[in-house]
Amino acid sequence: MEERKDELQTKGKEKKIKYSIIVPTYNERLNIALIIYLIFKHLRDVEFEVIVVDDGSPDGTQDIVKQLQQVYGEDRILLRARPRKLGLGTAYYHGLKHATGDFVVIMDADLSHHPKYLPSFIRKQKETGANIVTGTRYVKNGGVHGWNLMRKLTSRGANVLAQTLLWPGVSDLTGSFRLYERSVLEDLVTSCVSKGYVFQMEMIVRATRKGYHVEEVPITFVDRVFGSSKLGGSEIVEYLKGLVYLLFTT
Repeated sequence: MEERKDELQTKGKEKKIKYSIIVPTYNERLNIALIIYLIFKHLRDVEFEVIVVDDGSPDGTQDIVKQLQQVYGEDRILLRARPRKLGLGTAYYHGLKHATGDFVVIMDADLSHHPKYLPSFIRKQKETGANIVTGTRYVKNGGVHGWNLMRKLTSRGANVLAQTLLWPGVSDLTGSFRLYERSVLEDLVTSCVSKGYVFQMEMIVRATRKGYHVEEVPITFVDRVFGSSKLGGSEIVEYLKGLVYLLFTT
């Protein structure tokens, strides 16, 4: 009986794993409240914090986040604003500086990354001991919704080109919905030099080169409902330049 009591006390003292969810935003006033609601809905029994890194949105995104802090608490919703657009990679680094979790999730604010997949990410990490769990559109049960044929072909072509040249060991190199062990993310962020959308690609390529354990979870990527996409011709050019850079440096 005493043994059982000691065992229960020991279990009670075990540290609960905490997750920091970094959500970069720019003009996401129409999306941010819904995605935070969905995060709380799907992570009811999980200890987590949401870190919103807003790059000086002129549409009032920060005002909405401050209202959400009143609802959920400033300890659960952290607003870590920056004065202007400074790039996606630096947004993750900025959020990481304020993160207190053992693991860090990075996801978009525009609902293209549905929070319903977060339990699958967490479960996959616990089952496999992976350093990184990444969402993929390109395996069974994964996919894309809301894109026209041209955008699907562009995305698939970019991914195939990267797979052919870089051999990254994952099926979806350009995806950006991921869970990282915190120390691994800290290592990768300091190793990467790319900015914008290329940053995600460099992160996963360097992770596999460093020998980190990466697992995948199928997701359906849904094109944004509110607002306009930030992907344009300049991002495609940057992607191709980044691909060449990684080809010769990894």
